[in-house]
Amino acid sequence: MAPSPKCHGKACPAPEPVPNGLIRLYSMRFCPFAQRARLVLTAKGVKHEIININLKDKPDWFLEKNPSGTVPVLETSSGQVIYESPITCEYLDEAYPEKKLLPSDPFERAQQRMLLDHYSKVIPYFYKISMGKKRGEDVSAAEVEFTEKVSQLHEYLAKKKTKYFGGDSITMIDYLIWPWFERAEMMGVKHCLANTPELKKWIECMFEDPVVKATMFNTEDHKVFFNTYMDGNPNYDHGL
Repeated sequence: MAPSPKCHGKACPAPEPVPNGLIRLYSMRFCPFAQRARLVLTAKGVKHEIININLKDKPDWFLEKNPSGTVPVLETSSGQVIYESPITCEYLDEAYPEKKLLPSDPFERAQQRMLLDHYSKVIPYFYKISMGKKRGEDVSAAEVEFTEKVSQLHEYLAKKKTKYFGGDSITMIDYLIWPWFERAEMMGVKHCLANTPELKKWIECMFEDPVVKATMFNTEDHKVFFNTYMDGNPNYDHGL
């Protein structure tokens, strides 16, 4: 279902209860963590609605659902609330089992979780480099460290000899990793991928995925939002 056209801030009234037959996602259009949940919802064909949240002016009713104030947050028609992006995605895969994204084999599932744990240590470098460049700082050391960490992702794919991290078709781990690579050019780290041919092939394949196409923004939109974010006044409704 289409996302809510405008983000909800503190002055916005609480939404009605989630209708039967739907699940609600509290999101922010440009948030890569929330994009994880949008990718999984879209890939699985789950009927859902989206309410976008102003993360600088959060409604009290949203903080009651998730006191940390982060997105994504899922809410069911029975009032159950789930948050933290990997947890929301695993919940969706279990609650809507028709098209499984996690492997059925316990060892393969464990491998994906171990890879996700490694990747969680890569994510901060996307921000360290992009924000450092925006502020005119020297980010050369961070770029070296980032290159070393993404080379491990490249080596994983090279050893596996598959198109995707979970095999020859897209699985959960691909969608959990993807959002930051969609933003690689905007975040100024694309050149760090120069010597990772297998990873670059994966990126090309992901850009062709219909689910990715349905949830992504182009580089220019990402740049506009990021610039407003760095200026301290993020335009959550850019492009609407």
